[in-house]
Amino acid sequence: MKDVEKVSMTSNKSDFSLDRSWPWWPLLPLYPYGFRRTLISEIIPNQIWSFEQLQGLYYVAVPVRLTVVKVSGGLMLFNPLPPTAELLKALNELIKKYGPVLSIILPTASGLEHKIALPSIARAFPEALVWVCPGQWSFPLNMSLPFLGVSSSRTKYLLQDGVPHEDCTSWIPLGPLDIGLGRFQEVSCFHHPSKALLVTDALVGIEARPPSLFDFDPTPLLFHSRERGDEPLFDSYEQRLKGWARLVLFASFLRPALLEIPSWIDVFRYSFKKGLRNPKAHFGLFPFIWKEGWEDSAKKLLGEKEPLLQVAPVLERLIFPRSKNTLFEWLDNLSNLKGMKWLVSAHFSALVPFDKKRIRSLKNNISSRKWADSQGDFSFLSSLDQGLFNAGIVPKDPLKAFKD
Repeated sequence: MKDVEKVSMTSNKSDFSLDRSWPWWPLLPLYPYGFRRTLISEIIPNQIWSFEQLQGLYYVAVPVRLTVVKVSGGLMLFNPLPPTAELLKALNELIKKYGPVLSIILPTASGLEHKIALPSIARAFPEALVWVCPGQWSFPLNMSLPFLGVSSSRTKYLLQDGVPHEDCTSWIPLGPLDIGLGRFQEVSCFHHPSKALLVTDALVGIEARPPSLFDFDPTPLLFHSRERGDEPLFDSYEQRLKGWARLVLFASFLRPALLEIPSWIDVFRYSFKKGLRNPKAHFGLFPFIWKEGWEDSAKKLLGEKEPLLQVAPVLERLIFPRSKNTLFEWLDNLSNLKGMKWLVSAHFSALVPFDKKRIRSLKNNISSRKWADSQGDFSFLSSLDQGLFNAGIVPKDPLKAFKD
């Protein structure tokens, strides 16, 4: 890569192949909308594969992952993604070598990015059993799974109806918690042969280095690495690092403390400049001002030598602010798993070192600081939580509805 390179604003027509199209994107209209490129990688040889796509809003895009796992007699799909032709072609290559898709797992009650893809990927593999987390719900309309296109005749509920692949897996629930609009619950899976724990949102690991998925198109990174909307998009490794750090702050806190939203007069002042009058550059519309010191906030979330293991701040402040003990109980249950070495989350880094020592370190870190803070970067999330709490939407006791 050149040190400084202006990014072309003309799209490569070959990028928009039908192999990467996703016609159901209006159901959850997030970037990159109807175009979903998939990065496929083998993360544990002959055991686990990562299928990554980007997802976000206004170029605040992060990887979201379908995990494919080798089980006895075939494959298990964990955390569905939109089944583009590109994704299905890669899956069929694994099927030829390892056997059919036996099960499709939706291990979260509230993960819309995975739930929206479940009907399509289930239709692609009609012989596979569908397993879902109990307490499924949708927003703004709470519709049943059959109404959403998931056949009840081939659908089972994790833990209530048993669990799949008992010979090589263990299943550990986190929750349920009442979060007002529905429940938060996810069921993690420990895959014994690979020594990997599979989760959806509960834990993530984040690296300082941008994910390889952005190598296909670094535009989101370069867009957010700028200071003003009239700056052209220049590509360099430093710009990618800067853009990624800001994307992590956005994804973690929604509105970080050192981010200002300028007036629309100022936004339009720097917009529609020559070279930026195109959709890829959002016509130069850049409604952000980063204050001095934002880099220090980002460093707290990023691991330099390996992915930094953490509870995502959004979950800490919006899901667990009054139920830290529930999270600790889940971590204690994970500590009882023998031989665990890896974490595979549905977001950010694919393979994160994870064992009893790291669980203990994570718990100590949480216990030594203020949990679900209301200051600094947590301020915006705190205002959301407090508003929902004051309106009576979020209950004071998130466990009350599930107690005997």
